[in-house]
Amino acid sequence: MATLAGWLGAGTQGELAWILVGLGGQVLFMMRFVIQWIVSEKAKRSVIPVAFWWLSIGGAAILLTYAIWRADPVFILGQSLGFLIYARNLWLIHAERRAGDG
Repeated sequence: MATLAGWLGAGTQGELAWILVGLGGQVLFMMRFVIQWIVSEKAKRSVIPVAFWWLSIGGAAILLTYAIWRADPVFILGQSLGFLIYARNLWLIHAERRAGDG
């Protein structure tokens, strides 16, 4: 564990935990592109599946938490705006599905 902490530049166990949280958020955020690519390849056209937006909001939430811990205003601003956009897209999808059911 000490080797991992050193490699990631973490001075304490707490800092290592936060770095791992940040990396987890980044992996979640990255997976949205993998999912979008797979779905698009299957459809033979560009598709943005709902999973893309859920991965976006999950990754943004974790990265925003990490950015707040780092007290990085640039990172906080970027993730905050993205979080709102992803949430709005999910709301629009939900509203469209509800309208289709009625």
